[in-house]
Amino acid sequence: MTLSVDLLLAFALFALVTSITPGPNNTMLLASGVNFGFNRSIAHILGISSGFFVLVLAVGLGLGAVFEAYPLLYRVLRYVGAAYLLYLAWKIARSGPLSDEQQGQGQPLGYWGAAAFQWVNPKAWVMAVGAISTYTPLQGYFTNVLVIAAVFALINAPTVSLWAACGSLLRNVLRNPRWLRLFNLGMAALLVLSLAPLLLENIR
Repeated sequence: MTLSVDLLLAFALFALVTSITPGPNNTMLLASGVNFGFNRSIAHILGISSGFFVLVLAVGLGLGAVFEAYPLLYRVLRYVGAAYLLYLAWKIARSGPLSDEQQGQGQPLGYWGAAAFQWVNPKAWVMAVGAISTYTPLQGYFTNVLVIAAVFALINAPTVSLWAACGSLLRNVLRNPRWLRLFNLGMAALLVLSLAPLLLENIR
């Protein structure tokens, strides 16, 4: 069957729920909104959506099959992702006091960094594989993959933006260096906790 309107609406709901719920991307955008404001987080937002678009396309066009054939490659990618996530958590934990000056407290994650992060983001992989395996009919497959990737990116951009916007609204509340420090430590801890599924899998 082709990608019907009913199936597309069901997928849109899946994309909305998975994009807006907490995860590494949204945690980092919340912290970016607090520390750098919404405007300076726009490149981060665009990097997430376009990077995720490319990831969904790649999964749909056969990258998943490559990982099935070479599971060691997938395992290496996951550990690289975990290490990078720990690095980002460390950067958030060490963020300095709020400043409205662009040079005041370091730089937010840029477009290319955010786009590249999707390839090592565990939640992004789950979302991409779920979208392709559940909502992509075989008839007209390549066209359907392109539609799925494009719709996902279009829904993802405004939903993740809400996290940066919420962070920006919290800037005035967190002008106190002590509260900002606690907030950044909390965000860093949430990023580390997002690695729990990977750790639990290894224990089993």
